[in-house]
Amino acid sequence: MKTSYLTDLTCSVCGKVFSIHKAHTFCPDCQATLISNYDLNAVRSEVDRDKIRIRPKGMWRWHEVLPVQDAEKIVSLGEGDTPLLSIPRVGNELGLANLFVKDESNNPTGSFKARGLCAAVSRANELGIKKVIIPTAGNAGGAMAAYAARAGMQALVYMPKDTPNANIQESRIAGAEVILVDGLISDAAKMAGIKAREEGWFDVSTFKEPYRVEGKKIMGYELAEAFDWTLPDVILYPTGGGTGLVGMWKAFAEMETLGWLADTKRPRIISVQAEGCAPIPKAFHAGASFCDFWPGAQTVASGLRVPKSFADRIILSNIRESNGTAVAVSDEALMQAQKKLAAMEGIFAAPEGAACLAALEELVKQKWVKPDEKIVIFNTGSGLKYLDQVVQ
Repeated sequence: MKTSYLTDLTCSVCGKVFSIHKAHTFCPDCQATLISNYDLNAVRSEVDRDKIRIRPKGMWRWHEVLPVQDAEKIVSLGEGDTPLLSIPRVGNELGLANLFVKDESNNPTGSFKARGLCAAVSRANELGIKKVIIPTAGNAGGAMAAYAARAGMQALVYMPKDTPNANIQESRIAGAEVILVDGLISDAAKMAGIKAREEGWFDVSTFKEPYRVEGKKIMGYELAEAFDWTLPDVILYPTGGGTGLVGMWKAFAEMETLGWLADTKRPRIISVQAEGCAPIPKAFHAGASFCDFWPGAQTVASGLRVPKSFADRIILSNIRESNGTAVAVSDEALMQAQKKLAAMEGIFAAPEGAACLAALEELVKQKWVKPDEKIVIFNTGSGLKYLDQVVQ
């Protein structure tokens, strides 16, 4: 069976086509994200959806719609197939009958970043790349370091000085060189970009290479499978760079084309950010098509401290296509939600994941969600990685 049905890459703005046989970052003309395309008609005729369920567990059982051509080049640590957990006690308190958490903390390196970096590093490995670089707010650095170590690549990580210590140490123990930056992820990105250009490192920054979003999109495939090939009514997703949000929306479109969905009604997407760094909610509610840079970004949820996503236009477009919304929550509210999830359901969520519960509480008050709707909160990582920052 064919490993991947990847055909080409196209610019998300101008539509220019790029070959999959060369390493690419983003469209040089538009400074825009490249999108991976697959021969979905061939997948539809040659792949039995229901046989994917009985393959060995993990993200790569969906290999036909992932970008690696040679299975021997896949660099895996057992990512994917995270649990979808019912949380009835919290649901009862909120008057919601069908509330779930997709718990990404079970991934390697303790967060959903494993999915995207697994895909990016595997594809880089296939293309013969030997050294990779990333700016990170925390979890992406540790994930890249781990997969680079497994692939035998050099890894260089730029991260803010006040990044959670767990992220710093997990990157270093995996052999990555870690450079701590006096500033935000945007400052780290500038430094990493210069280093990449000057010394030939391959930059796997969010949306500045094509394949991280492909790993993240598999969360969408897993959701559909878990709900017997239907989709939930509402998804709450903590949005920093936004690869998972964009990736899942792409997955829903692919599954529609493949004819794999029993019902083509798509979820309403809620993008969740922190009040101290909320460029997406601000732009969404202003009716803007892009985000302004958020000055003085500050929140205990380090993964949400992203002043401007490289793919802000795509994120805002996807939210609007879904008839969704964008919500900003206070640090106090997300920390209270973190305690509630742990005390009532035994789930020690990362602050970014807890922010989704805080946002849902607001949407319930506004009657934006209905009591019988099927609602999924994404917990993007383990709270254990933030012990020094948020847990009191």
